[in-house]
Amino acid sequence: MPNTTATNPTLAVIGFKRQLVYHLHFWAFIAVAPLVLVQWKQGHPLLSALLILFCGNALVVIALLRLRDTYFLKGRLFPLLAVVCATYSTIINGHSGLYWAYPAAIALFFLLPLKEAIVFNSLFLSIMSVVAFYKFPEADFWRITFSLGLSCLFAMIFAWLVGRLQAELTRLATTDPLTGCLNRSQLADILNAQIQIRERYERVSSLVLIDLDFFKSINDHWGHLAGDKVLKEMAQRLRKRLRESDQLFRIGGEEFMIVLPETRHKDADRLARQLLTSISARPFLNDITLTASASVAEVSQGETWSVWLNRADQALYQAKALGRNQVVNASRPDAALQAEPLLGPGDNAPDEVAPA
Repeated sequence: MPNTTATNPTLAVIGFKRQLVYHLHFWAFIAVAPLVLVQWKQGHPLLSALLILFCGNALVVIALLRLRDTYFLKGRLFPLLAVVCATYSTIINGHSGLYWAYPAAIALFFLLPLKEAIVFNSLFLSIMSVVAFYKFPEADFWRITFSLGLSCLFAMIFAWLVGRLQAELTRLATTDPLTGCLNRSQLADILNAQIQIRERYERVSSLVLIDLDFFKSINDHWGHLAGDKVLKEMAQRLRKRLRESDQLFRIGGEEFMIVLPETRHKDADRLARQLLTSISARPFLNDITLTASASVAEVSQGETWSVWLNRADQALYQAKALGRNQVVNASRPDAALQAEPLLGPGDNAPDEVAPA
């Protein structure tokens, strides 16, 4: 079985985040566990109890990540307990407790969403400033406040930049750079999601395959740059007629796929015909006349995403074989395909793109 995270960028990012969470909890447990005994011997039973809670939470998070691949309480307890322990330790231990405030503040930006981490750290910094004001000399108060504040600021900037980098890398890996459509990297996951909705809630979904007719002649007559511009305009025309919930893929050179959630076959067929009409109604780049062929397939009970897509692919092949510029509805499994041409009786699909 192929490694899904190796081909799905979104899952890869989630996997890296899980590894980060795992290692933060693991090494925090290694560092903090001995302090339970130290604080107990120093006569601080409440701090020892808080550290036991911290270590217990770390062990639960590690165990659930390993055994069930779930993130216990989404990591909310780690920063909460870390901040409480660091604050209380500073109150009773002075400078030796203050040292733990810095890793606690930085860890917030790795374990919480950025906005939550900023709010949490602002509150933490305010509390630590109050503690430092009453606990230490004035000179130390200013050093502590500014050094802890700068540590939070630097960690926030780093987390923000890493978040932007992850989002941009995911976008580049999941979209077609020419048209901005989704690419094949998430195709299986999205189709499987629609199949699960079909199986669980009996809500059907459909997909539409659209392939430009005689696209090669555009590259031959007008050049590859013109072909690229046609594909970009094609994607724009398709998007104008889709809902926000619909998902547009470019899955081949001039082949597009549209996933239509909660859409029955007849509605998908109607949309496919409208899309083909919009393609042929006016020229691309003002002088390139094009047509397209399409197929429609509604997901069937019990079929896999590859079978679903293959039915649509076979119907598209038949649309091409029957003369192009038409919609063919994919049959149910083991049923015959039915062609439904767009052209009127006696009309013929063009054999090549009309010259400018």
